[in-house]
Amino acid sequence: MTFEETYLNDNILDALYDMRFEEMTPIQEQCIPKILDGHDLIGVAQTGTGKTAAYLLPILSMLDDGGFPKDAVNCIIMSPTRELAQQIDQAMQGFGYYLDGVSSVAVYGGNDGNRFDQEMKGLKMGADVIIATPGRLLSHIRMGHVDLNRLSFFVLDEADRMLDMGFSDDILQIAKMLPKDHQTIMFSATMPTKIQQLARTLLNNPVEVKIAVSKPAEKIQQSAYVCYEPQKLGVIRHLFKAGELQRVIIFSGKKDKVKDITRELKRMNINCAPMHSDLSQAERDDVMYRFKIGQVDVLVATDIVARGIDIDDIQMVINYDVPHDVEDYVHRIGRTARAQRDGIAISLVSDQDIRYFSDIERFLEKDILKTPLPEGLGEGPEYKVITPHKNSRGKGGRGRSGKKRYGGKNRSNGQKPKKSKEGPKTS
Repeated sequence: MTFEETYLNDNILDALYDMRFEEMTPIQEQCIPKILDGHDLIGVAQTGTGKTAAYLLPILSMLDDGGFPKDAVNCIIMSPTRELAQQIDQAMQGFGYYLDGVSSVAVYGGNDGNRFDQEMKGLKMGADVIIATPGRLLSHIRMGHVDLNRLSFFVLDEADRMLDMGFSDDILQIAKMLPKDHQTIMFSATMPTKIQQLARTLLNNPVEVKIAVSKPAEKIQQSAYVCYEPQKLGVIRHLFKAGELQRVIIFSGKKDKVKDITRELKRMNINCAPMHSDLSQAERDDVMYRFKIGQVDVLVATDIVARGIDIDDIQMVINYDVPHDVEDYVHRIGRTARAQRDGIAISLVSDQDIRYFSDIERFLEKDILKTPLPEGLGEGPEYKVITPHKNSRGKGGRGRSGKKRYGGKNRSNGQKPKKSKEGPKTS
């Protein structure tokens, strides 16, 4: 289905044309008409499916069509991290290129006072759309910089990550300030019980859209070490003694383990740096910058910051812990084998995580190679699954008759350039 077949307005279509986007991704095809129809919506889709455009495009189109107060905040987009907020803001600038009457401002934590003052000035000047992290938005609300009484759209992007980061109370506090007749849109990569509970609290009779998880690229060479928890650092030592590894990301689900791994690598004189929620935003920015330019060889990170990592030349991903959700595994190892490159993904599977790794193999429909433990570490647990673990996941429109699709910016002037066959995949 193409964007031309929707009821997105001409200014939005002009911007998409300029960006060479024609066909929608599955999440866009299912969500855009429902959002245009005014439904509350929960979308379950992983990063890279085009979900940001799935909510931004219809909201911007409706705001540009008019009928919303000019002197009010009309849309709040909540993001768990500064990195994602920046990505959404960049997408907003592209999609809204021809929208003269729709303004936006991004507010996120971890910055110095100058940044806060700039945000305050932007909010006081007025903004239709605010892209914000929960804590930062609450700070501005408490200081009287933001009034949400006439809000029309409330968007939660990567809601599961916001809950993982402890933002549940902040989200509920913000939601209580909103008018009853607003439209709520929620996106999450996973659908655990806590997300279902949040959806029941915030959404009114929502449409639910689920997009199947894409399997990882075939170019990724996947393998695993089945070991007990105390043996994991020994495996890490073996991997880094065996060769000079660079452009490596080690993922762990807990920040304390990230610190332990980093200490062990530094004892081995490995050029590494940690990335976790205890670091200030300035420290996280510095670590990411040094990793991107090659000053750091190995990044040790928690899942919380994983979604801000967008680097094409990662050679190896090591899962120090097995993710409990298939989507998280696919997302982690998807950091490697990008841009036509090959990649390696190694998982350290403890006896407690065998059932989760078995779920991953079942989803992939193949057995992942089990590498024998290095000499001297002793025997590991038997890789045996007694009972399968239950996996936690495993066209319409309002109509604007008479409006011409090629109005406004003369998209049909002369020879059309070749368009992309896939819709925008921001986030």
